[in-house]
Amino acid sequence: MDNSTPKVNGIGGIFFRTKDPDKVKEWYGKNLGLAVNQYGSSFEFRNAHRPDEINYLQWSPFKEDTDYFEPSKKEFMINYRVQNMEGLVKKLKENGVTVVDEIQEFEYGKFVHIMDPEGNKLELWEPIDKVFTEMGGETTK
Repeated sequence: MDNSTPKVNGIGGIFFRTKDPDKVKEWYGKNLGLAVNQYGSSFEFRNAHRPDEINYLQWSPFKEDTDYFEPSKKEFMINYRVQNMEGLVKKLKENGVTVVDEIQEFEYGKFVHIMDPEGNKLELWEPIDKVFTEMGGETTK
């Protein structure tokens, strides 16, 4: 399988604004069984192409006044898992897509934000999932 094609290959997270993130996390934990942490809940799943590899999707409620979604005014932001971040950003710029910031690197992957034609800010993430696996902690499965 070619992992060098610059593209989205999954959903990495669902983020949304709420009046009281702690209350929302508590409700989802109590009523829907989510394993919650300070950020929300990490859903664990297996990579279809490498079944021994654990991947993660982050579900996170944010305070309604967060500026993390800016410049979008929407109530949500979706994080997409990508491969070949640099190649994808190059392709997006060539296609005239608004790239909000520069690629940032952390121990758990690379991130960049773009805008879609409807004004939705999207977060692109080239993950290093093994960091989360090594950290341990309860996940939603």
